[in-house]
This record gives sequence, C-alpha cells and structure tokens, in this order.
Amino acid sequence: MTTDAELTNVVLVTVDSLRADAISPYDAERHTPVLQGLADRGTVFEHAFATGNWTPFSFPGLLASRPTFADTGRIGVSETPTLAETLSTAGVATGGFNAANGFLTEHWGYDEGFDEFEAFVADIGSSIYGQYLAAHPTVEGWLQLAASPFRRLSSRLRRDEDDRPFLDTSRMLDVERAATSFVEDADEPFFLWIHYMDVHTPYVPAPRYIREVSSAVFGTHRMLLAHTRTGLGREVGDRTLADLRTLYQGAVRQVDASVGRVLDALDATGQRDATAVVVAGDHGEEFQEHGHLAHYPKLYDELVHVPLVVDVPGAAPHRIDGPVGLDAVPPTVCDLFGVDAPAEWTGESLVSSVEDGADPADEPVISVAVRGDDVTQQPIPRGLDDGDLLVSVRTSEWTYIENTATGEAELYHRPSDPDQQTDRAADPTPGADAVLSRLRESVREHAERLAEATEPERADSDDESTVDDAVETRLSALGYR
Repeated sequence: MTTDAELTNVVLVTVDSLRADAISPYDAERHTPVLQGLADRGTVFEHAFATGNWTPFSFPGLLASRPTFADTGRIGVSETPTLAETLSTAGVATGGFNAANGFLTEHWGYDEGFDEFEAFVADIGSSIYGQYLAAHPTVEGWLQLAASPFRRLSSRLRRDEDDRPFLDTSRMLDVERAATSFVEDADEPFFLWIHYMDVHTPYVPAPRYIREVSSAVFGTHRMLLAHTRTGLGREVGDRTLADLRTLYQGAVRQVDASVGRVLDALDATGQRDATAVVVAGDHGEEFQEHGHLAHYPKLYDELVHVPLVVDVPGAAPHRIDGPVGLDAVPPTVCDLFGVDAPAEWTGESLVSSVEDGADPADEPVISVAVRGDDVTQQPIPRGLDDGDLLVSVRTSEWTYIENTATGEAELYHRPSDPDQQTDRAADPTPGADAVLSRLRESVREHAERLAEATEPERADSDDESTVDDAVETRLSALGYR
C-alpha cells in the first residue's frame, strides 16, 4: 500500500460481543472517544458482518480468512494457514494476546505463527478461590460491584482515578500489559493482535465508565439486581434490560480506554505514525430484539453486524457503504504489509477502499450458526454435526436466513426493516421473490460446499478430543460446556 507515511506495523484489536451500534462511529449517542478518534482519521465500514454468531464460528474468518467448518467440520484453524503464520513467514514479528477466551487457545490452533502468544487461561484454577470465581464469573462481578463504593471513596482519598476494575475479571489488564510490553520490545515490522473480553457477559466495568455512559444515578444495588435477575433466569423487564444495556456500554467504554493506553504506548515508542490499527467486533450481542439475551444461535443483525474500522496513517478518512465480511481482515492486513495472501483464503483485501473510498465488490456475505434442539441448549456446538446448520446471506439490502436441515427460511429488507421484524419469506413481493430465489441458492451452495469439503475429515476426526482443564474451566465461566 502507498501512503504519505511509511507503514511498518499493524495492530488488530478484536472485541468479543461488540455490536456495531455500541460505539460512536456507528451511533452518535455512544461514548467511545478513542474509537471515534480512529474512525475520524480512518475508514469505517458501515456494513461489516461477522461470519458467525459465536467466537468459534467467527474467528476462522477473522484470523484465517476461511469459512467456519470449511476444513474439518470442527471449530478451530489448525488445518489452514493463519494470518500470523503468513506474516511470520514473511519476516514480521508477531504477538497475540487473548483475554482468556477458551475458544482462542492453542487447543484450536490460534497460537500458530505467533512469536509471543498468551491466552491467560493457564493460571485460572491456581487456587480453590480462583477456581470457584473462574467458574462463577457473575459472583466475581458481584464482588466488584459491591466493593465499588468503597473503592471510589479510596480513590478520592488518594486522588486517583478509579479507571481500573477492582477485580480483573475480564483479564483486560493482563492483555493490556502484555500488548504494551510487546510494543516496547518489538523490532519493526510487527503485527500485534489483542482480544478483549470485557463486553462479554457478565458486564462488570469499573464504576467510572458506568458514570461516563449513564446520565442517571446508577447505584450498585441496581447493578447487582440486574445480574441477579438474569443469573437466576427471572423475567427481564424494561428497567432491568436498560440497566444491562448501561453495564454493557460501560464495558465498551472500558475497552475504549484500554485501547487508548495501547495507542499511548505506540506514541511513547515513536511508532504510532508507522502503525495501522484495525478494530473489529467478533460478533454482536442481543438484548431481547428477538427474544433472548447474549448471543444464542441466531443470525440477525444484532449478532452479526459488527464494527470494522481501519486507521492507516496517511490515508484519507472514508465511510464505506458496501457489505463486507470479516474474512476480509487477514488479506487486508497482509496487503498493508505487502505480503501475498495464501491461495486458500476466501476474503478479499479492503485496502483499495481504505486508499480511495471505493465500495468493495458487492458480493454476498455468508454467516453461519449451529443450533441444537433448543436455542439456548448447552453445550455450545463445536462441529457441523452438533445440530442444524443455519446459514445467512447478506447483500447490500437483503438478509436471508435458512435452517438448512428443516428448510425454514426468513427474508428481511434491512433499509425498510432495520430491526428485522417483518419476515417476507412466506409472502414475498414480486421484487423480493427474485431476491429470495437467488439468496436461497447461495445458502444451499454454501451448505453443500461445507458438507463435501469436510466429509472425509469428519469421518476420521476424534470428536472426543480432550480439552485442557484450564480451558474447560474458562469456557464454563463464559457459560459454555
């Protein structure tokens, strides 16, 4: 890529459960000043979509530019060249730091190609107390919330800012310290990947950030009540839902501030003007738009529409309308380094959009989910055979979703129905009928490709492969089995 500045480094920031409308570049009512600064000088992709509704379904696209399940019928990236492997082979120093998401560990191949890699799960169960809190993150959240008034008073007495969580439940501080250390020690060129978990349930931001995103007096008792009601499966009314949204937005602002401190480290080492920054959510989060909380197996926009911001020093700011999938991230990063993307990758570089503001090719964006007997069934599906395959196809205007096992289908026109509440599949208009037929064909072609490509590997795979105890503990802490 050619700009007025010499680009030598790329930082990729991924944020778990971050929906597009949670940050100010996509919703002016949000408060995320650091990410807004990146958007103001960079390129904002208005319609970026995750390739799945869950981390293990989205990250094969984000770090290996491959469709989920395309190589083995299982989650993970162990059978395909990853972004870090490709860059490392080209002589780029690589560092990856994941805030204890058990699905982004060595077990599933995400360490491949990183010179430095830390998933922060190995010490989760180092004590009985630690094991209990790791398996009960909501209790951890309660401890932080209950202690917040005392911590706030202590901060005032010390004249400190209470901008750090009382308990590092999200491992944000660990990730931030590791990333900062990598920046300080790395020889150029370097690639740094940071994955934050603060925005994943339970939402337990430091009190300062709750105050920043809420105009109301938001007492600790209300935070505790919101977590308690959802944790016990009680009915979530409007007030509890509003409180959960406030906590979520506070967690988003907490990540925003942490990203700012990493950027400060780049400034302090004189590398900021030579470093591109890419920010993406791996999937979104539902707040009862379609009947649930969190991110159960569905493919509506609240779970699939995510932020994608690319800030390249020397490039003019742009806002891009055309739809893009997150599998475009690896080839884009390679293009920024001048490194050829592997032939196996399916995404296309977005550098031309960053350079001149041109819309990418209007290709449909495909996302998948796997649903068991019930929407909220555990364990989380880890393979193509663990339930019904749901596939969605998005064009610039339309979303089509099909359960490929049952044939149930939904069709939505996003410009006129942004919340995807009016299903047109059963009674399409003449114009929608043609769209329905074309998108249905895309879904079935994708499902057939997955089945054909993975059938031999699935027949030979060991579905009972063991997972490290620490990883299982962390997955349990996130609500997965």
